[in-house]
Amino acid sequence: MRDLFIGGQSVPAADGGRFDVIDPATGDVLQTVANGTVEDAIAAVDAADAAAPAWAATAPRARGEILRRAYQLMTERADELARLISQENGKALPDALGEVLYAAEFFRWYSEEAVRIPGTLATSPSGTNKILVQYRPVGVCVLVTPWNFPAAMATRKIGPALAAGCTMVLKPASDTPLTALALAGLLAEAGVPDGVVNVLPARRSGAVVSAMLHDDRVRKLSFTGSTEVGRVLLREAADRVVNVSMELGGNAPFLVFADADLDAAIEGAMIAKMRNAGEACTSANRIYAQAPVAAEFARRLADRMSALTVGPGTADGVQVGPLVNREAVDKVDQLVRDAVAKGATVVTGGGRPDPEGCFYPPTVLTQVPPEAELLREEIFGPVAPVVSFDTEDEAVRLANDTEYGLVAYLYTGDLARGLRVSERLEAGMVGLNRGLVSDPAAPFGGVKQSGIGREGGHEGILDYLEATYVAVSW
Repeated sequence: MRDLFIGGQSVPAADGGRFDVIDPATGDVLQTVANGTVEDAIAAVDAADAAAPAWAATAPRARGEILRRAYQLMTERADELARLISQENGKALPDALGEVLYAAEFFRWYSEEAVRIPGTLATSPSGTNKILVQYRPVGVCVLVTPWNFPAAMATRKIGPALAAGCTMVLKPASDTPLTALALAGLLAEAGVPDGVVNVLPARRSGAVVSAMLHDDRVRKLSFTGSTEVGRVLLREAADRVVNVSMELGGNAPFLVFADADLDAAIEGAMIAKMRNAGEACTSANRIYAQAPVAAEFARRLADRMSALTVGPGTADGVQVGPLVNREAVDKVDQLVRDAVAKGATVVTGGGRPDPEGCFYPPTVLTQVPPEAELLREEIFGPVAPVVSFDTEDEAVRLANDTEYGLVAYLYTGDLARGLRVSERLEAGMVGLNRGLVSDPAAPFGGVKQSGIGREGGHEGILDYLEATYVAVSW
């Protein structure tokens, strides 16, 4: 049994409510967790607000050293944390271990950024005064994270917030609260003072987040999740003009030009498509291959996908674990069925798997018509639709034909083409001859309806700071 983490203490929900955390591979209950209420949400804000002055006044070096210790603890316990993620999320252990190590890097990166918070001094163009600009913490933050990367999406927000001197309430996805609670204990052990980081698991997500956003002490919302929920939270945040960062949905195109190294393109596609079994906002959602290589690319991709081992994420040798819940399986299955009904051809996979567990087989589709829903929506599963194109202009048009703009990938042997197309793609990130773009040292985020703001890199800490301008003469 796990409780809420408020003010450095494990506490039950105000009404005593609890909910089950389910292993998606078996349907078994892993643990029960306290189900946070609106009252608990305000208690968490109370704790964060009380801790805020002292934490903001803590020396940047001291904040950085705490983050560095958190990084060390996380890497030392990587196997243990990976198994926990695999149990509650379903992802295969190699993916889970990769997530833990990636997540820990945000603590290391922001331990270094804590001592590099900027400030400037300049002379006014008129010469009448000096312009002094300082940066200070934005204040109490509400961090809302998804289930697909329960460690990395938390550390990507917690790291810069702590480095900037902010206190926070983390609301993890109710499918995966155990990882967030484990991180809270680890941060306390690293030296984070009581009340600086609070974790509020809750099935009542809308009510508890709304209550916090309407509290005058909350000044920041950072959300990772669907565009649909992001729109709702933006409206809520507008009531009190809360500072927001939004990392929302994606519909990533993956372009393969005829002059590409097909071996490299296949490897990149396997990473971009099958990382976390496709349950990633950066997943290659639409694969466009130029006509001369489209058939060969689809065949080789299907060969690789069909050879993957599917099973419980914690089992040895498994490469594709279950999806997070039955609703996720139903959505993926519906998208595949819709595409097939409209004329797509199944090269490998497809069809509903055994009803035991939340598994879906790796699937490759060809001859996918433009009206298929899976070319418009995030698939969030191990399904790769391959569509043929003829010209560079057509490839760019197809890639940009979406309301989303998080990430795009392209493979070509012509560097000039690669850079030219990269400039034309409407995406916040581009993987040029790479199937992986995520890096703690790089700004992660999208354009259009894929979000607002950036996480990671130097830019990430700026989202948790506010500039104060002082006009002074001497």
